[in-house]
Amino acid sequence: MHQVGKRRRASVLVLVVVSLVILTALGLGLLTVSYGVRYQAIAAKNEAVAMLAAEAGYEHAVYRMSQQPDMLAALSDNKFDPRGSLSFENSTCEYEISFHQFIGSRPIYRILSKGTSGLFDRTVDVYVVQAVGGWDMGMCRVPSSSAMTAPVNYADGEVLDIPIHINELKDSPDERDIYIKGSPKFLDVVEMGESRVSSMGDKYAEVIGLFNSGGIYFDQPDNKITNEDSVTTRVERFEKSTKKDFKFKPKAKAKELPYAQPAVQLEFFVEGGVGKVRITDDCTVRGLQQAIDDWTWDYRITPGSDGTKYEKYPIYAYHVMPKDAEVTGERKVVNIEDAYVSQEFGGVQAEPGGQIFVEGNVVIGGDLGIHNGAQVLKGKMTVVATGNIWIADSVTVDGLRGMDKMPLSGNPNIMGLISQGVIRVVDPGMSDADEIGGKPDVPADHQYVPIGLSDSSLDPGSYRRHLPSTTVIESALTVGGGGFGAENVYRNDHGDREESSGANQDMLLVRGTLSEALRGVVGLVDKDGYLKHYYLDSRLLEGILPSDFWLRGKYIPAPAGWHDYRI
Repeated sequence: MHQVGKRRRASVLVLVVVSLVILTALGLGLLTVSYGVRYQAIAAKNEAVAMLAAEAGYEHAVYRMSQQPDMLAALSDNKFDPRGSLSFENSTCEYEISFHQFIGSRPIYRILSKGTSGLFDRTVDVYVVQAVGGWDMGMCRVPSSSAMTAPVNYADGEVLDIPIHINELKDSPDERDIYIKGSPKFLDVVEMGESRVSSMGDKYAEVIGLFNSGGIYFDQPDNKITNEDSVTTRVERFEKSTKKDFKFKPKAKAKELPYAQPAVQLEFFVEGGVGKVRITDDCTVRGLQQAIDDWTWDYRITPGSDGTKYEKYPIYAYHVMPKDAEVTGERKVVNIEDAYVSQEFGGVQAEPGGQIFVEGNVVIGGDLGIHNGAQVLKGKMTVVATGNIWIADSVTVDGLRGMDKMPLSGNPNIMGLISQGVIRVVDPGMSDADEIGGKPDVPADHQYVPIGLSDSSLDPGSYRRHLPSTTVIESALTVGGGGFGAENVYRNDHGDREESSGANQDMLLVRGTLSEALRGVVGLVDKDGYLKHYYLDSRLLEGILPSDFWLRGKYIPAPAGWHDYRI
């Protein structure tokens, strides 16, 4: 019995030891699992924090980019540091901004941001582009005097199939920054720099239903069209990259004409399947200064005033050229492709396109004598003027179109017009003797240059002129010194602007984009001028336009441009 008891106690001891070993192993396993779970939780948390830090670095880089007048210039300027860092309570990040390449002529930038939390790193690697707007404006107002502005309404009958952006006005009291009369059709997105509400409540309650088609968004970054440095920097870069034979500094040789202004006339046409432009240098525009200060809305921004002061400018009445212009070479016809260049940055070239630079004013249009139809561009062309651009005809592009008459994707023909003054559709009726107070004066050594269409079939060279009842402009328009619109739209009952020879309400049809420092008057409802029909040419999103003149303050990821990963 004694031996049996010993064996039983030994067995129990063994079982206890085995149980302890098993329990210890289980305990160690549970501790390991618990530690692993906790470690994974800490790791997941740190990795998530690292990712948030990396994204914060990206956002900070985008913000800094939005503050630059010209990002390409900033990257070549030693005053701008493309690197940056941020520190948080339990994480840090470092980022770098660099130029990557071009999509067509549209710059692509790279933001590489590395976030760190503990032992964990996450990297955000994003290729971004400057957003391309549709119709961007500094403010939805037009100058009414040297220091005052007045609201401009969107009206019944107008169709806006184009994204719209309006910078915040910062007025006091805070009122709605978009002005509406009736029920215009907003078919695309509308972005407002201002907030929807003020201390008085919801400013948009009465009109919010008009934006159902595209939606409306608030608190959006400003467009830089009101930043003189932003426009000037791009103009200077454009001038440097333009071929010598396509840089012009016209002289107003017919100095005896009232309010004589120098200009270059451009006429676009297609001949034998080849895109061409007839260039007439040293034209003299006979200006017409409206004597009554409150007569018309023909103002431009006073240079150097940051958009706060405005001045009347002499509008277009007619223009002349030297009689010997063809002999001296002041008038010549060249192929569009002769003006092609490729802008370059960091050893990378953009797709080639035509560039014409004019230190002065530009008149686009003619009397249809050489191209049997309105102005037609075949090719890629950007025209920059330090003065005004006067549009004196319909201006369209060649190539295939869809059922909606928009140029099809893949159509390579495109135009850009950039002015540091204003871009305006002229009133061809101003050349009429009755309007300028007597027969138009033409110096003996000059000849009159008709534009648009003649009112008289018997005298195609007469001074009585008009434009098509639907004036079409297919272009990306950038107006740094004021607004885009029509000249000689009367405020009171002093007279009528002459668009077409008929009595119907005329239409201004724009296919492209528009960026203007402030609104220009296109017409007065049921009285004078044009109704607006504006449509976005989506090809401009593809970087098809020569030169970099996009001025949005927003940068967005390029298609498939966002990448994030662990290190």
